[in-house]
Amino acid sequence: MKKIIFFLTILSSLLFGLSELKAEGATKELRIVIAPQSNNRIRFGAERLSKSLKAVGYSVTIAEQSKLPKGQLIVVGLKGSPLVDKAVAEGRLSLGNPGKEGFTIASGKNIVVAGADASGALYGCIELSERIKDARALPSGINITDKPEMVLRGTCIGVQKTYYLPGRTVYEYPYTPETFPWFYDKEHWVKYLDMMVENRYNSLYLWNGHPFASLVRLNDYPYAVEVDDATFRKNEEMFKFLAEEADKRGIWVIQMFYNIIVSKPFAEKHNIKTQDRNRPITPLLSDYTRKSIAAFVEKYPNVGLMVCLGEAMEGVGKDDTEWFTKTIIPGVKDGLKALGKTEEPPIVLRAHDTDAPSVMKAALPLYKNLYTEAKFNGEALTTPEPRGAWADLHRTLARIGTVQIENVHILANLEPFRYSSPDFIQRSVQGMHKIMEGNGLHLYPQASYWDWPYTADKVSGERQLQIDRDWMWYKTWARYAWKADRNRAEEINYWTGSLANTFGSNKESARQILEAYEQSGEISPKLLRRYGITDGNRQTLTLGMLMTQLINPFRYGLFTLLYEAEAPEGEKIIDYAEKEWKKEKHIGETPIQIAEEVVVHGRKAVEAIEKASSGVTQNKEEFNRLKNDMYCYNAMANFYSEKAKAAVAVLRYKYSENVADLEKALPYLESSVKHYANLVKYTKDAYLYANSMQTQQRKIPMRGVDATYKNWYEMLPVFQKELDNFKHSIDSLKNPKKGIATKKTAFKNADVKIIEGAEGFYTVAAGQSVFSDTTLKIKDQAVEIAGLKGIKLSTAKQLSQGTSLKFSTAKPVKLLVGYFNKVDNAYAAAPQLEIDASADDYGQGEIKISNAIVVEGMPYVNIHSYSFKPGTHTLNLPKGGLLVLGFVNGNQQIQVYNAGLGAHGKEIDWLFE
Repeated sequence: MKKIIFFLTILSSLLFGLSELKAEGATKELRIVIAPQSNNRIRFGAERLSKSLKAVGYSVTIAEQSKLPKGQLIVVGLKGSPLVDKAVAEGRLSLGNPGKEGFTIASGKNIVVAGADASGALYGCIELSERIKDARALPSGINITDKPEMVLRGTCIGVQKTYYLPGRTVYEYPYTPETFPWFYDKEHWVKYLDMMVENRYNSLYLWNGHPFASLVRLNDYPYAVEVDDATFRKNEEMFKFLAEEADKRGIWVIQMFYNIIVSKPFAEKHNIKTQDRNRPITPLLSDYTRKSIAAFVEKYPNVGLMVCLGEAMEGVGKDDTEWFTKTIIPGVKDGLKALGKTEEPPIVLRAHDTDAPSVMKAALPLYKNLYTEAKFNGEALTTPEPRGAWADLHRTLARIGTVQIENVHILANLEPFRYSSPDFIQRSVQGMHKIMEGNGLHLYPQASYWDWPYTADKVSGERQLQIDRDWMWYKTWARYAWKADRNRAEEINYWTGSLANTFGSNKESARQILEAYEQSGEISPKLLRRYGITDGNRQTLTLGMLMTQLINPFRYGLFTLLYEAEAPEGEKIIDYAEKEWKKEKHIGETPIQIAEEVVVHGRKAVEAIEKASSGVTQNKEEFNRLKNDMYCYNAMANFYSEKAKAAVAVLRYKYSENVADLEKALPYLESSVKHYANLVKYTKDAYLYANSMQTQQRKIPMRGVDATYKNWYEMLPVFQKELDNFKHSIDSLKNPKKGIATKKTAFKNADVKIIEGAEGFYTVAAGQSVFSDTTLKIKDQAVEIAGLKGIKLSTAKQLSQGTSLKFSTAKPVKLLVGYFNKVDNAYAAAPQLEIDASADDYGQGEIKISNAIVVEGMPYVNIHSYSFKPGTHTLNLPKGGLLVLGFVNGNQQIQVYNAGLGAHGKEIDWLFE
């Protein structure tokens, strides 16, 4: 009997176990229910949710129906919709109140994912998918409500190249398979858009100078199209594909363009330039642009526009306002009228090189769906807390009542090394909210913007993709754009977990990788904000800087906003040295302080990455590249630190005239070259280049014409020569030799025929009048320009119309133009690559002779030179007073120096040249 009872007990247990297994199997069957005719974003979210569930073993079906079926369900829809209300009532659930793009998830018998809108429902599905992935199961007892803080969270792709196309200039890149094969790769787009939706980005910016001639055909200007018929059809198909795929992921595609640029065939037909910053607005230019925009809006109604009024047209003045209100907005309205629609597509006004508050004041009565955008730290990343006039501009734009978007632009001081410091980025997004009052993010690639989709890394086989290498860059900015004020300790745990998953490491190793990222993340921002010439992409920080750039930054067109707004209060090297000599109190962040800090950051980054090495079990090749980057950061930090100390010692000599001060600088300079040699060693086999801008706009440390000086090994001989020259200079000062000093001689006038623009001529000499409508006379001038044949112009016309000169020459010539060194609407603005990409088209981008001429009652004058080939030319210069000092032969060498007229302080650049 006992045996029978025992047998029955065992049988009962087995049967009970089988029933449990069967029940457990039943829980693995799930149905995702969405309402019939749901928005594509809800469908896409349900599909992503289904994929995540299947990955952890669930059997999933998606049903579109208005009734709730039996079984375990996940109901996805809009909060307040009949289907969601039924699921809430049946499950006796309580839902939160999400705002725009927000969601609420509640679970009981079933799970309900309810969005405030279709995007919110999509993001709810993404959130639940992430939790399923982490738990390897469907979570229970979930009840959360969440929404994004930033209205727009977008990434940017440049449809541009590292070089100019033949016969074209900056920003002019038609959409063709030969130039942009990736643009036609649907698989690539799906991968990128999936990355975006996973990180909850909702906007994608495509940057191009004049995209319309690749995407629309105009009845009135059929010859303006820049691509052949087959390519045009491909472009239409791809753009529609991209817009549709983006839309179902909740992403708004925004096409950016510059003003005023016209297509190359259009320009050739009308015998004009494709772009000329200083030309007037004409009815032809306006009509062509207006009809291009109208055709684009009609063909692609779900695509927004981003307008850059600066760079290719005069940036500040009435022209930009008139162009926006009388050409662009009417063009959009024409497109809507053709569609029979009244809903306005969004237009983003880029504040770059334009008086954006004035433009918005004029535009808002005409068009309501407007946004503004401005650079957060210029074209770099320098500080989480901008200040001064720059922060004031952002706040002014934010207070207009529209959304102000913060643009993390180009990152010229970060490329090409990996950068993803959660701490620095989180503080930056907090600064966007609290200081700039922005509520949108426009994020550039971390490096290699001009070389999309590839990184600069040397890898075997196919080139590495940016979205693979820089996954953490995109993830970090997106995380804090969604919510900025997250607990720091919790964030350390979050990123430790992410890095552990990426590199298959234990928690401690992952924590050390995070430490390396955050220590290295301080180096480039600190270096640029204390030593840099500019926040723009004409400087490549990682390539180093010349000693003359450190001790005489004004010679290289110092962009003072970098120090006044995009850095904490502090001192430039030249300020620090002067205060040291005068024994004055230092203010804020100092160059020597930064020299010490970056070395510590570099050392700690290397120590951390070394500690992490043993714990890495997957993605080892990528980890080794990251590890090498930490050594690169360390070498760069030491190079700059030693060179900054050398610069301070050299500048002391400027006041003391004691050679001993130069001798104190020598060991620092020698050490800096050794550290740079280490940087060359770490980069030579790791990177194809330092910067992706490889055109003539790049100036610092060396002019990057035809992709030269883009590598560290090209710069090492330059720094070695600089050191050798310095040693020679010290020796010459200690052991002076008698000899004949080199005399400066006057340039000779070139034979040029002036066709239009001149109102008279004058000889550059003391006592000569320089304008046709004033009595202002020359008081003094540099030796080189004495006797040149200057061209008299009317200051009134210069102020109202700008300066236009038409001339012909049989030989190459250089035109010398004097710009008054004062920021005022009365004076023409000197060429400035920070705001004008064409500012070096004639080689005019840098000052040749500073403080070169004194005109009574006027600011001192800096001379720039414009080079021209034989032929007939028309040169348009900006509005405001300037001096046209005459033509010299094209082969005339012009020594770059400070003539010292009207300004104080001797120059010591010769020590290194």
